Amino acid sequence: MLTAKFTKTFLNTVQPDPAGKRCTYYDTEIPKLAVAVTAVGTKTFFVIKRVVSKVVWIKLGRYPEMSVDQARLAAIKVLGEIVEGVDPTVARKNLKGEPTLSEFFTDEYGPRHGVNKRSWNDDQQRFRRYLSKQLGELKLSEITRSQMSNALNDAARAGKAVSTVRSIRALISHMFGKAEEWGFIEINPARGLKVEGKAVSRDRFLNQIELVKFMDALALEDDHIRDIFLLALLTGARRANICSMQWNEINLLEAQWRIPKTKNGEAQTVLLSPPAVEILQARQDKLGGAGFVFPGTGKTEHFVDTRTAIKRVLDRAGIPYGRNVQNGVTLHDLRRTLGSWQAISGSSLQIIGGSLGHKSPAATAIYSRLNTQAIRDSVEKADARMLSLAGLKEGESLVQFLNRMLKNYFFRCQSPQNGSKSVRKAALQGSFRSFLAL
Repeated sequence: MLTAKFTKTFLNTVQPDPAGKRCTYYDTEIPKLAVAVTAVGTKTFFVIKRVVSKVVWIKLGRYPEMSVDQARLAAIKVLGEIVEGVDPTVARKNLKGEPTLSEFFTDEYGPRHGVNKRSWNDDQQRFRRYLSKQLGELKLSEITRSQMSNALNDAARAGKAVSTVRSIRALISHMFGKAEEWGFIEINPARGLKVEGKAVSRDRFLNQIELVKFMDALALEDDHIRDIFLLALLTGARRANICSMQWNEINLLEAQWRIPKTKNGEAQTVLLSPPAVEILQARQDKLGGAGFVFPGTGKTEHFVDTRTAIKRVLDRAGIPYGRNVQNGVTLHDLRRTLGSWQAISGSSLQIIGGSLGHKSPAATAIYSRLNTQAIRDSVEKADARMLSLAGLKEGESLVQFLNRMLKNYFFRCQSPQNGSKSVRKAALQGSFRSFLAL
């Protein structure tokens, strides 16, 4: 247990845990008074005390808005009420009133639990989109199971997939479970909350004609977008892993990419085909071999937003975009495209699962015994077939192919049949800029 005498100097200088975990320090003057320091440096005062058979955390306030002296006075008040038999939940309400769902999500659930979840970024997005507007301003004790059900039904009526609605239900159920555990409410109203319907697995992938159109449209993009989408197609890796790819994870000599942590919580070694190696080698020659492969200017320091770009590319290719659009395609479907062409090329389900990093109780043992050369052969065969169908000639490199595709587009735009003069001029300018980037 970490202890220290709480002073302004101590609280101003205490640093977050380098490993990203929340640190809790206890005051030497009032032992039940604690300050929790999150990974981003937020400092919050709590009274932490065992009551009967459970430990309760009673939030007092954040530093520096609440001073050390104010925190000690508030802690003495709360501890005194508990000694007199006042329930900790009542003591908390007496101190600062009951929080709204938004306040609980931001001030309690997030710092104390959410930041430790792999799905935390997704949880924040789900809360903002589906729960905040309808339930966010209500006190925890005011929210009923019926209101939660209405929020889930609204998401379903908006066309969200059953799996998405289930994720929303899981989030709100877990939030209220923690609210009950931490003494904010007496009973979790989310118990028994169900989602109707069955999750349907998608089977959409790019066919031969769509591959040709997609590659043609992709040739006009800058190298960031072009390379991200090509790697998604050639490796079957997830968008988040590709965007956050770092050079220290890649071994070009052995044609391997070691992803430290995937969606299923485990590491994965991706065996890179020659076209994938060619893309990464070109980026390394241009950007150097340190940091992120796809650097960005935002908080994550790597490229993040691919939605606008995939919509633009698919629109240019004449392919509908969207999960809930008839015959629509999403970026994740590029991952499925590799697996589908592996199957078309004759690969077994076990080898496809191994190359994509799928995890299931039945297949885990098989994956551990797979010959990696078989996986590599399968990926290379599928990549070669996809690129060949898209128009790659024998002996032609990927860069030469994209260069040729862009030249063809460039000259097509000069044709009088291709729209008005202003449209052709804009297309030519965009094409020429992309051409120079190759």
